[in-house]
Amino acid sequence: MELKKALIVTYYWPPAGGPGVQRWLYFSRYLKEFGVQPVIYTPENPHYPILDPALELLIPDDLPVYRKKIWEPYHLASWISPAKTRRISSGIINRKQPSKVERLLLWIRGNLFIPDARKFWVRPSVTFLTGILKREGIDMVITTGPPHSLHLIGRSLREQTGVRWIADFRDPWTSIGYHRALYLGKRAKMKHKALEHQVLSRADAIITTSEHTRKEFQGITSRPIHVITNGFAEGPFQKDQPEGKFRLAHIGSLLSGRNPVSLWKALGALRQEYPEFARDLEIDLTGVISEEVLDSLEEHGLETCFRITPYVPHARALELQQKAQVLLLLEIDAPETTGIIPGKLFECMAASRPVLAIGPVGWEAGQLVEQTQCGAAFGYRDEEGIRATILDWYRKYREGVLEVKGKGIMAYHRKALTERLVKEVLWV
Repeated sequence: MELKKALIVTYYWPPAGGPGVQRWLYFSRYLKEFGVQPVIYTPENPHYPILDPALELLIPDDLPVYRKKIWEPYHLASWISPAKTRRISSGIINRKQPSKVERLLLWIRGNLFIPDARKFWVRPSVTFLTGILKREGIDMVITTGPPHSLHLIGRSLREQTGVRWIADFRDPWTSIGYHRALYLGKRAKMKHKALEHQVLSRADAIITTSEHTRKEFQGITSRPIHVITNGFAEGPFQKDQPEGKFRLAHIGSLLSGRNPVSLWKALGALRQEYPEFARDLEIDLTGVISEEVLDSLEEHGLETCFRITPYVPHARALELQQKAQVLLLLEIDAPETTGIIPGKLFECMAASRPVLAIGPVGWEAGQLVEQTQCGAAFGYRDEEGIRATILDWYRKYREGVLEVKGKGIMAYHRKALTERLVKEVLWV
């Protein structure tokens, strides 16, 4: 089979940690099996808030990787407040009472760096990559965002060379929830909208990770839009109930706004009503946890039964998922998050542990949980439903039969998704 060559422009690449790096890392591992040779372009000196060096072991030995230095303004902002700059770059925003310094940093980020703080990489990358396209014989360019400034690289390469360009949106652009926290002025909002429209109307094809985002983009462009979700690479793991306490685990950052008060309230009430539940309950939170969540846990009498573990490598996160009795999947309760499908959902499916999903009404991720029979999904205010489900699962745990068997989840294996990507999008 003749191999086509695809240049993948990505900001996140090992040793970066977190979910953003895994999508194209795993696609790159499988693409050659389906007739596509990936070529990676990524920054030489990026600003990564989370590192996971173990992911470097997953990079194929024969994968060409090009790098070029990037200038980012975060080091300038750190002169004002190093701690707050690190928090903001990691996504931690105090939604209730941001300080004056936080408001200033957020305003600068939202109004002076459009579409984002990586905008200064666009022009030098276009010049650099024009030569790479010829040298490597590239058939197509794939840009993946966020950061959405990378799509401007694809737009310019398409205009200057005529190369086929595919824009991959791991998250939406102007409808993303954190835009509201950036104090965007009228000019900034208009600029974001204009750039979004340019990208969506000029790309040869568009990929989204959810049906909700596809429908949103169909209102902006007539270009072909494909839904290729994230997935899992290991599993599924069919096994008996793990040993140990009735452990509810959330693995990943629990940022401001993603605070399931109804869950904490239900757990607090169950602890008071059932002494054995109080003895058995353990809440494991792994990753960066906001003060808002910690305050809420203490408010509902859960201060003695939760523990916090700092960020762990991806391999360790998979182990923790399989050791939990129940896995928590949480999303901000807002209309703009309805179409957000966290990448860890699919790894939760593969872990074969019951998933308790709490998010906005109509949340696409919650619908997937129930369609695949991997757990139960609720809105933020459904305290009774959450309480009844936890109590039911707890009783099964006490009997030693708390198990779940997903339905149709092999469609979300990374290899199956790569095959769909190639057949539906790349080989056109």
